[in-house]
Amino acid sequence: MSEKIGWMNSPTQLAKRDSAESIAGMPERGTLRAGLYSAVGFLLQKCIEWLVRLTGRKVTKAEAPWLDCVIGRAGQIFTGVYQQIANEERLELSWPDDAGLVPDFSALDGPGFRADAVHPRIRHFYEHTAQYHLEVWSEVYFAGKFVLWLLVEFISRQMDQLNFPISSLEVAKGMTSEIAQLRDPATGKLRYTGWLRRFRSNGKVIYAGLYSQTTLPGEDNPCVKVTFPCYGSSSVYLRPEAHPDGSFGLRSNGAAFGRAGFYRVLESGKDAWRVRNFKTLHEVFRVYVDDDGVLRTDHTITFLGLTILRLHYKMTRRQGGS
Repeated sequence: MSEKIGWMNSPTQLAKRDSAESIAGMPERGTLRAGLYSAVGFLLQKCIEWLVRLTGRKVTKAEAPWLDCVIGRAGQIFTGVYQQIANEERLELSWPDDAGLVPDFSALDGPGFRADAVHPRIRHFYEHTAQYHLEVWSEVYFAGKFVLWLLVEFISRQMDQLNFPISSLEVAKGMTSEIAQLRDPATGKLRYTGWLRRFRSNGKVIYAGLYSQTTLPGEDNPCVKVTFPCYGSSSVYLRPEAHPDGSFGLRSNGAAFGRAGFYRVLESGKDAWRVRNFKTLHEVFRVYVDDDGVLRTDHTITFLGLTILRLHYKMTRRQGGS
């Protein structure tokens, strides 16, 4: 009897039993982890929502048309956001292979900016963005690594939107770049331009944004407006700059409401928004042609004066581009 019991509890049998129990427990642990992530993500989203509702200002839609944006719902955003907009607003969705983020670069002209002062290749990129292939490198700084990880891990990954690359390995295989156009089928007027970028390695959405040009009450020049539908909307207003060397800059460092900057927008009833302008969160882009004739972009995000994330892009024309 003792020999039988000893055999049944031999190291080999115990290992097999532990392995079987481990396998049996995997779905349960996976479910628990998914539930935990969902709960933490929900709490973080609610914290952001109430921060905006408690500290933001209420603005009627009639008095601030420049804030008009697509409002995302709770849940996944991912690549279907453009089809969702097309369905809800009865627009025609297409993915032209020659479309640009700024169909007419001269639309940014104003007292402090002239499009003809920018290098022609930079202008061509903005007017024909779909013709370009992007390579990207990322660097996350210590000051923002934990906060960025927290937001991406528990919020961005669940809604598949704003998946900032935390590790440089995430973008090692590159990113896709596609331009969507949403037009009024009756008039052909362009209503929205979408820029969808995804990780090539896993297809997850890095950014699913909507680009347009608008005039802000506190800015002399038209600004580039980038809206990211999420739970509500995150909109960045970027002031254009032309530098003496022909490079092009975009800055969101306005210091007051109604100037270039980052705005978090939630609906507050049918005719108003609740808006929080985060004056200490800035983005700076510098688009230039380097000494070897390569088109490049440096993108820096800072918060409270500290650099959080830097991205570097190399843009090359796709084969067959006109």
